[in-house]
Amino acid sequence: MNKIFLILVLILVIFISGCVGQRTDDATKAKDACIQKCKDTVKAGNNLSKGPCLSNKIIEGWVCDVAHSPRQTVDDEPANQCSEFGKSASSFIEVDSNCSFIRSYP
Repeated sequence: MNKIFLILVLILVIFISGCVGQRTDDATKAKDACIQKCKDTVKAGNNLSKGPCLSNKIIEGWVCDVAHSPRQTVDDEPANQCSEFGKSASSFIEVDSNCSFIRSYP
């Protein structure tokens, strides 16, 4: 009985480790892609001072948004966020108008 329990625990640990690793990889990919998108947008001469949504799909399930740093209450208004957040995307990356990382969720 102890062997079966140990095997089940090991399988559970392996499964959880795989899920956590994927989430970390996605967050890193989204962060890197968002920063690069921001830099490309600035290089193209676009003004980011009004905090535009840079991408409603920077990678699958993630949006890329520009916000103030430090954040302001206006950044929390849905009208000032990427429209796909909460719909096709459940995660976001925020950068400031200088393309510096602010935060990610979750």
